Amino acid sequence: MTLALETTTGLTVRLRLADGWFEVCGLDRLTPGRGVAALLPDGRQAAVFTDRGGRLYALDNRDPFTGAAVLSRGLTGTHRGRPFVASPLLKQRFDLETGRCLDDDTVRVTAYEVEAA
Repeated sequence: MTLALETTTGLTVRLRLADGWFEVCGLDRLTPGRGVAALLPDGRQAAVFTDRGGRLYALDNRDPFTGAAVLSRGLTGTHRGRPFVASPLLKQRFDLETGRCLDDDTVRVTAYEVEAA
């Protein structure tokens, strides 16, 4: 989803959970290329990102290699056209659309459907 800057005022970032949509924060709280951690109702955390094109992404914030809730603090980039976040600890890269680890095909994190409404 790409939004013009003047249309973002008042929009809320929402994640789809099993029981419906969960409001995370205002879209204006996100900075392209930087993550925000959100506490979910069940106690887990999600890492929410936007890129310079206005696309939104959300993954589980827990790094499966270390168990630390740090993916929201990772560096974003692209690899072969795929957007990713690299864990700030051991640098494994996770596809922002699917949650698949780009460095170990046997590992993935939950990817959430996300929208601005």
